[in-house]
Amino acid sequence: MKKIVLGLFILVFAAAGACGQTKTPQINKTQVRQHARIHQGVKSGELTKGEATKLRTEQRNIQKNKVLAKSDGKVTPGERKIIKAEQKKASKDIYKLKHNARTR
Repeated sequence: MKKIVLGLFILVFAAAGACGQTKTPQINKTQVRQHARIHQGVKSGELTKGEATKLRTEQRNIQKNKVLAKSDGKVTPGERKIIKAEQKKASKDIYKLKHNARTR
């Protein structure tokens, strides 16, 4: 599991470094924190396998949208706002699933 988190961490920062004009440091930090929260939830048993899968899929979709936003060479304020809104929703989803009655 540590390898997955480390791989995602490297992927996020490699993607950020590859595009000079499209830096998104705050979005990257949020992604890393959310991946760590998911990993911690799985490790502690707060998240079931299905819940973790759902959250990881949500994170992959956010990453795809970030890459798409960067594809034209510039992340516009509107694109940044959409990505941050997706991350905010994902954060709420992580909280809800970690604090429900289901455990592993």
